[in-house]
This record gives sequence, structure tokens and C-alpha cells, in this order.
Amino acid sequence: MIKKGVILSFILLSTLGYTQQNNYSFNLEEAISFAIDSNYTAINARRDIAKALKQKWEATATGLPQIDGKITYNNNLKQPITLLPAEITGGPSGTFVPVTFGTKQNASATATLNQLIFDGSYLVGLKAAKTFLRYSANISEKTNLQVRMGVINAYGSVVLSDELVDIFEKNKVNLEKNLFETRKIYENGLTEEESVEQLEITLLDIDTQLNNAKRSSVIAQQMFNIALGIDVDQTVIFEDSLDDLAVQNISLSLLNNALNIEENVDYRIAQNFAEQRELEMKLEKSKAMPNLSAFVNYGTAANSDDFSFFDSEQIWYQSSLLGLSLNVPLFSSGMRSAKTQRAKIAMEQAETQLEETIQNIALEANTAKSNYQFAIENYENSKKNIALAERIENKNQIKFTEGLATSFDLRQAQTQLYTSQQQYFQSMLDVINAKANLETVLNTPELRNK
Repeated sequence: MIKKGVILSFILLSTLGYTQQNNYSFNLEEAISFAIDSNYTAINARRDIAKALKQKWEATATGLPQIDGKITYNNNLKQPITLLPAEITGGPSGTFVPVTFGTKQNASATATLNQLIFDGSYLVGLKAAKTFLRYSANISEKTNLQVRMGVINAYGSVVLSDELVDIFEKNKVNLEKNLFETRKIYENGLTEEESVEQLEITLLDIDTQLNNAKRSSVIAQQMFNIALGIDVDQTVIFEDSLDDLAVQNISLSLLNNALNIEENVDYRIAQNFAEQRELEMKLEKSKAMPNLSAFVNYGTAANSDDFSFFDSEQIWYQSSLLGLSLNVPLFSSGMRSAKTQRAKIAMEQAETQLEETIQNIALEANTAKSNYQFAIENYENSKKNIALAERIENKNQIKFTEGLATSFDLRQAQTQLYTSQQQYFQSMLDVINAKANLETVLNTPELRNK
């Protein structure tokens, strides 16, 4: 029995330790760092960079020596017959003699070295591969910025839901106490039944909002887990409170930061796109230029009526060839010119899109600054409003108890307080999200792949 108890205790402790090891605990910055490493989209964005690196080498290797080997074996099950004039063997004129040339079996092995000497499209292809690599890196950075914003929003939504659950539970406890006292007063005939009914209506509203907040909290936590790249049912401890996050994210100096357009990731992506279109035009132009390549091969061949190619007495005949190949495009009936012009038009479109992107980014920066400043002002006003609403509700509570205010007045003051509480918590989340949006436009996090 003692041994069984020890074993059971060990299993329980092991299970508890395993569970504790698999629980996560984050403050906001830790959650962002974790998500950039493990978020599903971020992982695939890094894989895109790895693919671009391989594509770059693929383009480079096209101009490097290429060696191909070839081995052939032929067995003439029925050797072809050639008819020769009979006169060459002393036969009568006008007749033919059937002759078989060669052996029944033959084998050969050849190795060929090909080397590109000049090709305009190869040089353009190298530049295009480098541009695509920069494009993939910028896309990965944009993904990291989006992941960061998603984590901030999800983290804030979770702590907001938890704050709402707490405040609704406190309000519910206070209302239940008020309702109990008011019922006693009504039973003693010192107040009207409407006073009880008004409080019951308010309590039902609070109960509904509480249940909704609890459901929203579960969904918010699952969304947060997905943003981090962990199982949706994984338990996570959130170390930051909503109030602390709001205070930490109020930075008026950020409003004075000037926009550096070259640091904006959307600008760099649009610029990469314009560069790619320019290289496509150069590629079409390069196709009108000649290309030169060289090759050298070495081969050996053997012939036999029997399969004796692995015998030491088998004779192998060597051969080798060196050559150059020059391809000169002469006339394409205007096809190359049309392709070049089409590529030029696409390049001009990309340049126009780049200019439009610059203007949109400037507008986005101004809008983000305005929204951030409004969020801060709204947060400060909401803080004052909730203090006023609490005093008004407290005064009406006293007046109602003393019979100087109606139950309708009390319910109105309570509803005003509950609305102010929700607006206050929402204003804190708005500050956090507005700052994250402004930082994304200004690219102050600088989440580049080193």
C-alpha cells in the first residue's frame, strides 16, 4: 500500500509538473517576441526568404559550368539490312546483295561541359533574383509588423474582457445587495413595488452583460493563442493589466516623430515592385542581343556481337569535341518589340503606383497621429467621466435610501455609471491599438530580418 501511494504521488506530481511546464505566462513585450518566432504566418514568411535565397542561387548557377553525363546501350534485336549493288561482289548487274553493317550490340558513355559565355538575359536575371530577395525580406518584415499589431490587439482584448468580467461581477454583487434591501423595505410597506422592479431590470441587464463578457473573454484568449501560434485551448497567464498598458502606451513625443518614407515597409515593397517591372523591360530588350556559349565533350564507345562490354579485352574507342554556339536573333515580325513596349507600360504603371503609395502613406501617417491623439484625449476624458459617474451614482444611491430619489433616477444613474465604465476600459484599449498603428506606419519597432 505504501509503495502504491508513493507511485501514485509521483505520477500526480509528474503530471502537475508537466502541466505547469506547458502553461505560458507573458507580459505584452514577451508575447510579441514569442509570436514573431512562432506565429504561423511569420514562419511561412521566413520560409519565403529561404526560397528566395535558393532562387537567387538558381539564377546564378545558370551562368556557371554545367556538366551532363549520358550512357547509352543498344541491342539490335533485328539488325537493319542494306542492299548493295551485286557488281561490287562480282554478281550479275541489276541485282543486289543484302549486307548487315555494324555489330549487334553497342554501348557509349559521354560527358559534356557547357559554359555560358555571354547572355544579356542572364545578367538581368541575376539582378531580378536580388530584387526578389529584398522583396521577400520586406514582405517578411510587413508580416512581423502585422503579427505585432495582432498580438497587441489580442492581448488588449483579453485583459479588457477580464476587466469587464470583474467590474460586472462587482456591479452584480452591489445590485443584488441593493435589491435585497429594497425588497425588505417594500415588504415593510416603506417603498413602492416599482423600486424593486427597476432594480430587477438593471440586475438582468448586468447579468446578461456579464455572461457575454465571459464568452468574449474565452474567444479573445483563443484568438490570442492563434496569434502566438499555440494551441487554442492552451492556458495563458497575462501579466500586464489594462491600466498599466494604457499608461505605458501614452507617449506624446511619438506625435512629433517625422515620417521617414524610406523606412515605411509598404513604400519599400512598392519600390521593389517598380524595380521588378523595370528589370522585366530590360529582360525583353536583352532578348534582341546575341548569346554565346561553348561546350566540350568526351566520349567512349564499344561495339560487340555479344554483351562483352565489361570484359578486359573489350576495345573502347575514344572521341572528344570542342565547339562554340552563337545565337543571333534577326527578325521576329515585331514580336520582341511588342513585348518590350508592353513591359515598358507595366513599368510605368508600377512607377505610378509607387507615387500613389507615397501619398497614401503620408495620409496614413497623419491619420494615425490624429487617431492616437484622439485616443489619448478620449482616455483622459473617460477617466474623468467615470469619476463623475461614480459620484452621481453614489449620491443617487444615498437619496434613494433616504427616499429623496425615485428608483428610476437610481437606475438612470447606475446605467450611466456602467456605460462610463465600459467606455473607460475601451478607451484604454483604443490608446494601445492607436499607438501600435502609428508605430507600424512610422516603423519604429524595426522588425527587420537581420
